[in-house]
Amino acid sequence: MSTPTTTTAAPDVARSTVRRRPSPTAVAPWILVTPFLLLFLFTFVLPILMALGQSFTLVEREGLFGEEGVTSTFAWFENYRLALADGQFIASIGRMLLFGVVQVPIMITLATVLALLLESASARWPGFFRAAYFMPYGVPGVLATILWSFLYVPGLSPIVDTAHAWFGLEIDFLGAGTVLWSIANIVTWTYTGYNMLIIIAQLKAIPPELYEAARVDGAGPARLAFSIQLPLIRPALVLTTVFSIIGTLQLFAEPQLLAQVAPTIDSQYTPNLSAYTTAFAYNDYTVAAAQAVLIALVAFVLSFAFLRLTNRSSR
Repeated sequence: MSTPTTTTAAPDVARSTVRRRPSPTAVAPWILVTPFLLLFLFTFVLPILMALGQSFTLVEREGLFGEEGVTSTFAWFENYRLALADGQFIASIGRMLLFGVVQVPIMITLATVLALLLESASARWPGFFRAAYFMPYGVPGVLATILWSFLYVPGLSPIVDTAHAWFGLEIDFLGAGTVLWSIANIVTWTYTGYNMLIIIAQLKAIPPELYEAARVDGAGPARLAFSIQLPLIRPALVLTTVFSIIGTLQLFAEPQLLAQVAPTIDSQYTPNLSAYTTAFAYNDYTVAAAQAVLIALVAFVLSFAFLRLTNRSSR
């Protein structure tokens, strides 16, 4: 006679089908990060997607102001062809590449030297000088350009007037061959202190034991800088350089304001200024979107190439 067997499979299945409520510790991070994700979505991701969509769209207006109807069609790469056929837009990219090749290394070198000097053992009042060097970054780019324009315009600039009266030199900061470097001076003045603080933060992460061991071996300040500090702050130097490369192609406020006093700066002097003019002066938003996408691609290619170059040289 067989004895009946009891099974507990059904209760186990029932218990497994009950969904567990997420714990507060698992939900809290998502609650905190949701506002940022929404802001990131609507101010960064969505505009990029809209620009990409417009860059492949051809808008046709019937009537003088489109009062008879507006139709949108898929244009494939027609807007990109028009953007690349614009000689002034291509010239503006080349101009900014020249700007970056000269200005970015000078600015990063100045920021590195200032950071090393302020973090040296013999530095006095480092907090005061850090704040002083960082202060130009706190000045908005519009105000900084207006301030520097007073030093560039003849008749207002004490530099131009003194050079002419005392030394007989004719200095033209706003000429065709010099205005680009006048803009570079403003950018360098503004962002050197910002990059310096990033490098200082990396310097403070170096363990003090390395300095003590190097001094025991008889290393001086120069040997410390070249053998310990510069190799260990390489990530900060790469980061600031990439930021500077991207910022170079985004140059907008300085040339737009200096154009009021410098006739050599036209409405398409920089890539961003060219896209702005195409959109709001020529009312051609689709080609402007294509120009914006091309600017982003150039910035990505240059940043990626620089990162690959630095990673290869570090092996």
